[in-house]
Amino acid sequence: LYIQAAGGSHLGRELELTLKGAGGNLTVLRDPADLPKAEAVFELLSEQRERVVVGYNASGQVRELQLRLRIRFRLRNQQGAELIPPTELLQQRDVSYNESIALAKEAEEALLYRNMQTDLVQQLLRRLAAARPQ
Repeated sequence: LYIQAAGGSHLGRELELTLKGAGGNLTVLRDPADLPKAEAVFELLSEQRERVVVGYNASGQVRELQLRLRIRFRLRNQQGAELIPPTELLQQRDVSYNESIALAKEAEEALLYRNMQTDLVQQLLRRLAAARPQ
């Protein structure tokens, strides 16, 4: 399996490490020179982090945020036939916000994004396991 993702993609890196750690006879490739050796190509088309205000208090201060991690991907074989067409997955978490403890809330957001990323990688593993050549 060749993983085609941006070099700085945390999700691509976690997917690679998870697949390598799963054991079995799967070889994970990331080097573009290895692309011709791949039986299947996983393409991470996009990865977006969103932070949306969903609640205010009576004086108009932010009190609740929604964090979203959205990815688009597809899986194709070496001939270009799609095994999984372009698909979007979304994870979201609601988090309270208080500007007086902004640093703690920032750390909490980072932890929630990592948690959402791990959930998405697990969903990807299930989808990749279910994909069959046509």
